[in-house]
Amino acid sequence: MNDFRKLIGALSVVVGILAAIVLGWVWCCCRFYVPAGHMAIVTAKTGDPLPPGAILAEDGQKGVRREPLAEGRHFLNPITHDWRIVPITRIPAGSVGLVTSKNGKELPSGEILAPDHDSKGVWKDVLGPGSYRLNPEGYTVDVLNAINIPIGYVGVVTSQTGKPAAAGLFAGPGEKGVLEKVLQPGLYYVNPRAYQVDVVEIGMNQVSIVGKSGTVVLTKAQSQSANGLGDLQRQTLAKQVQKRAEYVTNNADLGIVDEDSARNFSNFSLSSLASPATELQRGANAAAKAKVQMNGSVPAQSLPASDSVAFGMNQFVQFPSSDGFAIMLDMTVEFELMPENISKIFMLYGDLPAVVSKILMPQILSISRMKGSDYKARDFIDGEGRQKFQQEMTEELVRVMKEKSIVVRNAIVRHVEVPGEILEPIQSAAIAKEQDLTNVTAQETEKRRAELNTETAKVDQLRREVEQETAKLVATIAAETKKDVAGIAADAKLAVAKIDLDCAKIQAQIIETKGAADVQARFAVESEEARGKQRIAGAFKDRSLWADLKFAEALNPGLSIRVLHAGEGTLWTDLKGSALAIPAKK
Repeated sequence: MNDFRKLIGALSVVVGILAAIVLGWVWCCCRFYVPAGHMAIVTAKTGDPLPPGAILAEDGQKGVRREPLAEGRHFLNPITHDWRIVPITRIPAGSVGLVTSKNGKELPSGEILAPDHDSKGVWKDVLGPGSYRLNPEGYTVDVLNAINIPIGYVGVVTSQTGKPAAAGLFAGPGEKGVLEKVLQPGLYYVNPRAYQVDVVEIGMNQVSIVGKSGTVVLTKAQSQSANGLGDLQRQTLAKQVQKRAEYVTNNADLGIVDEDSARNFSNFSLSSLASPATELQRGANAAAKAKVQMNGSVPAQSLPASDSVAFGMNQFVQFPSSDGFAIMLDMTVEFELMPENISKIFMLYGDLPAVVSKILMPQILSISRMKGSDYKARDFIDGEGRQKFQQEMTEELVRVMKEKSIVVRNAIVRHVEVPGEILEPIQSAAIAKEQDLTNVTAQETEKRRAELNTETAKVDQLRREVEQETAKLVATIAAETKKDVAGIAADAKLAVAKIDLDCAKIQAQIIETKGAADVQARFAVESEEARGKQRIAGAFKDRSLWADLKFAEALNPGLSIRVLHAGEGTLWTDLKGSALAIPAKK
């Protein structure tokens, strides 16, 4: 029994030592700590081989495990596992994370986005702001700027995946093309591989045709001031500036030139149409040519401010008049893209430069030539004829562009160039006519001035008469007022005297009544007192009793009366003894 106990004790010691060794090895060699903001990428050194094409291992497989380990304390066998600690993926506010999976099923032919997270390729959904533990061995995350649409703009969304939508129709779910619903001002986390967002101005825009210099398009951006936009909004608009610059570059055959060329038109003055250009405006074209960085950002200084020239065109309005003279117009057309029509306009025609170059400018040129050919050259010099032409052209332009969902607000003819051989005679005749009208007007003016002087003198005379009548009325009214005041004062004194007399009479009556009342009261009191005494005296039949009563009432209240009982013997002896004292009444 003792040997058995010794054996058990020895085994216990050995087990304790082994346990201590194992725990020490686990604590010292297997333990590791993942700090906050980091994750551990674990590689299994043993296990089943990975399937063909796979790069991330599941439980029981050899290779880099799919799921990283989170912050905290962990224990792994360094013989069978290896690990490394890396930072977690952080998406800052105002950004999105575009995830590309290196692991999973191959995409079907023609697809550019992974339908789910088990497929290889770019995920359709993006990561919003936050922290994520994605294994960098199997996933690549590109941090891009979110779409921030400023006030005064909307975002037209074009789906870039799916089956192409029917021509002239909006894209439905799962189709490729322009979506009917636009994005209102705000911040959007959009996958740029899945959706293209074009920022388009809403509100007023101008197209100005400047003689032989060409056409300049001014876009009135409602919130493009340097202080009114955040960085994300500046970057969003700068991308749109770049797209429009690329359109200008790629469509030189349409007569479109870049902004710098538009600014150099010989007869064009920017100050005549909009506010002076700023440094930000002059940097718009440079922004269009700038290289976009990996995160899609563009320098904020490259964005145009408030009113800016978007682009120019080598087109101008010229047509023959009905009498064969060449007429050239300077004109400005104000048009508006309504929010409910933006997506349709974008789907049919494209962005603002395309709308102007393909739709608006051809209609302006066509209608102005068609309407202008019905007028003589003289009509464009005469203000009334030019006003009538402007009204007809505006009405027709409004009607035609309304069919294309574009609202024309105004079409203004600012200047008309007419050939000198007809302009000079017409101007000379007009000047002579105006001079004659001026002379007639001068004569009429002198006549009216004389009449005015006469009427002025009459007015002065009437004024003096009115002043005299006014003074007379004032004096009369003052005298009558004094008379009325004196009469009122006399009446008041008479009324006071009458009141005083009435008061004296009433006071005398009061004194008289009070004296009579006092005499009558005294008489009644004394009569009653006499009757009372008479009745008291009558109550005594013997008048001596009445005398005794009066005598008793007249005694001193402090007098004491003693009653002595006299027995046999001498009275004086009895007086020496005690006697019953009867106290007197108080």
